[in-house]
Amino acid sequence: MPAYVIAHIDVKDPVKYEDYKKMSPVSIKNFGGRFIVGGAQAEVLEGTWRPKRLVLLEFPSVEVAKQWWASEDYADAKALRQATSTGDMIVLQGFDPGA
Repeated sequence: MPAYVIAHIDVKDPVKYEDYKKMSPVSIKNFGGRFIVGGAQAEVLEGTWRPKRLVLLEFPSVEVAKQWWASEDYADAKALRQATSTGDMIVLQGFDPGA
């Protein structure tokens, strides 16, 4: 069942963060993931949340998404992201309408 990683990122160093944006897609693809939303600005419909940069990734499963996040493939990119931004990242189990 698919899984979705949602990242809310506040970029502190936009110049160096560009390197992260070049590095991360390779590791995501290596784990069967893909971008659904990449860095989109959100339009708030309700509430007080004012997100900065939002990213939505799809992976084949929660387990694969967690393997990607902890992988050597992603380690250098993750370290760069953490050095150039702050944020939150969660993984969600997808919904199977046929189940």
